[in-house]
Amino acid sequence: MPSNFLADRPQRRRPPGRHRGILLTALAAVLGLLLAACGGSATSSGGTQNTLIIGMTASDIPVLDTGLAQGQGYEGLRFVANQLYDGLTKFDLTQGNQIPKIVPDLATSWEPNADLTSWTFHLRPNVTFHDGTPWNADAAIFNLQRYTDKASPNFYQELNAQGGLSVQGIKNYSKIDDLTLRINTNGPWSYLPTDLATVYFGSPTAIKAEGNQGFAEKPVGTGPFKFESVQRGQRLVMDRNENYWNGAPKVDKVILRPIPDPTARVAALRSGEVNWIEVPPPDDVPNLRNQGFQVLTNSYNHIWPWVYNLTKPPFNNPTVREALNWAINRQSLVDNILKGTAEPALGFVPHADAAYRTGNDVYGYDPAKAKQLLAQAGYPNGFTMTLSYPTSGSGNMVPTPMNTALQADLAAVGVTVQLKPIEWAAMLNDFFVGRIPDDANALNISLSYQQEGFWRSWFGTGSGPNAGKYSNPKVDALLQQAKTVLDPTARSDIYAQIAAILGKDSPWLVVVNDRNPRVLASTVHGFVEPQSWFADLTQLSVGGSSSNS
Repeated sequence: MPSNFLADRPQRRRPPGRHRGILLTALAAVLGLLLAACGGSATSSGGTQNTLIIGMTASDIPVLDTGLAQGQGYEGLRFVANQLYDGLTKFDLTQGNQIPKIVPDLATSWEPNADLTSWTFHLRPNVTFHDGTPWNADAAIFNLQRYTDKASPNFYQELNAQGGLSVQGIKNYSKIDDLTLRINTNGPWSYLPTDLATVYFGSPTAIKAEGNQGFAEKPVGTGPFKFESVQRGQRLVMDRNENYWNGAPKVDKVILRPIPDPTARVAALRSGEVNWIEVPPPDDVPNLRNQGFQVLTNSYNHIWPWVYNLTKPPFNNPTVREALNWAINRQSLVDNILKGTAEPALGFVPHADAAYRTGNDVYGYDPAKAKQLLAQAGYPNGFTMTLSYPTSGSGNMVPTPMNTALQADLAAVGVTVQLKPIEWAAMLNDFFVGRIPDDANALNISLSYQQEGFWRSWFGTGSGPNAGKYSNPKVDALLQQAKTVLDPTARSDIYAQIAAILGKDSPWLVVVNDRNPRVLASTVHGFVEPQSWFADLTQLSVGGSSSNS
């Protein structure tokens, strides 16, 4: 169990000969077990009852600068950046039965020019940063300079690198008036409002006063929660913003606890140290539900693949790549290891994506067909390959048992897989510059198309994060076409065409789509599990007695 789990639990020494003290200690232990069985309150760690305490899968508190929370994967963006900051746009996370749409945030509306190369954003009036300074076009331009303008003294290379997927097509921007901003792009960009949902805005006054490194330790945004304190490796404390432009959150305080070990996360939940955990060990899910905890899942835009290295044998051969997609038993993985917390991925698009079409579910489980394809490709006796995979991390579920099961499936068709574990943050460093760690034949990583620009990132020729070096001129042409089509439904048809091509080219071993499992104490009320990796923490509250006690 990691040290952070016990960091703030005082060690008590029992006075000798004090039977009354022994009795009280025993009673307290019994009470603690009862609280755990009822979903626990976690009030001891929060200071107040109405405190949400989240056990994250991250190994550390993500960096707190605007956008740089991606240092621990998107775990940082959803739990840090989305709480402290706002973007021009955001995903509507208030519904659980539909794919989230893009809605206004710091911009109230927007419109493009005729050829989709220039967008005008009308900014929300009467919004202030947490330090009381105003949100306006000048503040927006200052932040965009940090992200994109290498000639500006405000430019911040680390922010540019992390936000690059969302800002790399921005040409320039200008202030029309205090509440009107224009963004010009390098060519048509029909889905710019979607990609801007994770471009966040910090207080220029605070950034200038603290500098980039100082601001990362004392962040100031416009978001629903305000920074209170941070202990690296231990916790981040955020208080609700009473003056939030969209209404103060219902919960008083949010505390983030990095607990990368899944067993330790469950122990923290049961003991009342936290009242929300991400990615419970699947074997624990039935028991947690029986104990009165809320076990929540929902489809969302997520895929868990192996990204093949297409630059060298054997995976430069598409028949080999297809063969492995017929060799794995996805349903067994979902039933026996993931216990229903994921769905089999039979194609390249998750069900909770507008581009999903049943006709693009092209794979299945057929070991005989896999062997036939391997023989056809010139590998009748199989081959040996290496897989680089993270041992934990944002959206990766339970990667070691999952990859061990896949290793056994592939061994049955003659493919020997050597597993090469790597720390999550180290893998991200390689992946986002287009490298597969350890020169492996493939890497396993959690990915999404939630922002439309990710289609180009994962499959576009020459894209930095296209670590497998996939390239198909037809896909490139469709990606470019999508940038010229304003209607989102029509764009989804284009992505469905791309998915059909990917199903033939098989650049990945597609395995499962996560259902985003999390477990909440019964005292957490009002949370909506959206069809998204992100979550809205503003409408929930913590407190009250458990009806399951």
